[in-house]
Amino acid sequence: MGISSRKVVFVGFNQDYGCVACGTERGFRVYNCEPFKEIFRRELISSIGGGGGGDGCGIGIVEMVFRSNILAIVGGGSNPRYPPNKVMIWDDHQGRCIGELSFRAQVRAVRVSRDKIVVVLEHKIFVYDFPADLKLIHQMETIPNAKGLVALSSSTAPGNESSVLVCPGLHRGEVRVEHLSANKGSKTDFIAAHDSHLACLALTSDGHRLATSSDKGTLVRIFNTLDGTRLQELRRGSDRAQIYSLAFSPNAQWLALSSDKGTVHVFGLRTFASQDDRADVAHLAYNQPSKDDTHAGNNRGIFDSDSSAFLSSNPGSSLAFMKGVLPSYFSSEWSFAQFHLPEEIRAVVAFGAQKNTILIVGTDGSFYKCSFDPLHGGEMVQQEFTKFVRPYEDEPQL
Repeated sequence: MGISSRKVVFVGFNQDYGCVACGTERGFRVYNCEPFKEIFRRELISSIGGGGGGDGCGIGIVEMVFRSNILAIVGGGSNPRYPPNKVMIWDDHQGRCIGELSFRAQVRAVRVSRDKIVVVLEHKIFVYDFPADLKLIHQMETIPNAKGLVALSSSTAPGNESSVLVCPGLHRGEVRVEHLSANKGSKTDFIAAHDSHLACLALTSDGHRLATSSDKGTLVRIFNTLDGTRLQELRRGSDRAQIYSLAFSPNAQWLALSSDKGTVHVFGLRTFASQDDRADVAHLAYNQPSKDDTHAGNNRGIFDSDSSAFLSSNPGSSLAFMKGVLPSYFSSEWSFAQFHLPEEIRAVVAFGAQKNTILIVGTDGSFYKCSFDPLHGGEMVQQEFTKFVRPYEDEPQL
């Protein structure tokens, strides 16, 4: 079958990084991450789905609701199945669309939690109750947002009754933070994150930590969404880059980044790890062979027994002690671990279910699983590779 029919239009992880959704020129597919295997695919034709409006089959956005049978999809690609100004609610048990949201402009992004669906247009964002009645509960205006930048917290932990939504504000480099509560309405804060335009946003699952990057692509900043304070500044590199994705590990100890430079970076974050993580790291540190003091800088992980916290130490400049005297570049924190893709593909990243593993999915139909050393960092080790979309095969098999 021709390459255009198998072209990947969209890839993205679900809320817990357990699945990958893929939109193609012929429909959409869902894959389990560990082990990596296809769960289902829907090859659409013009008579399937209901509420269509297009003669094509292309799907440009696929958003899962954890592992449920409900998905939010938007037409896309060279020949969209649905108009790009509509969000279609797909029930895979019924094999059809059961609802839709229509807008006056193209849908740039969609995010879903267990009780909300967020739709991003270039200048506006809408928040609806979901999946019950799709009632509009909140809307906001943004600076022009062609990339559809938005992040929505996904935690369902007991006591976490509010959601956090972040998006561009009305000024360049500004992040709008919406604390959405079913009982107390919404509370709005603004963070001046960067001097230039925003390029990427990510939240921890509970919404308490925010990662941002600008269109320069050199720095990533970490903020506390509760009070807007900046907690950490991380440096990807010194040359400009387009940041494709940012992802926090489930325990907020690590941050992963992908860009158009073909390197996936992992940074250590200043945070408290879980009890299990502290025990694992203490065991690793205790069993490390002794090193000469002159090589102590090679150990990038520090276990603080007083605070029972694992502090992941990113490498920095040897001139960092002159912070405040030299330019900020010399006090930067660089990435803790790296993986170099064989080619510069557009990829999104996430953390695997196994500790200290990274998942990478590219729009060329590739899947990588890599591991990194939590004490010493450095180059990651590739554990798995799969080509899940083969454009010249009618029925690709995994």
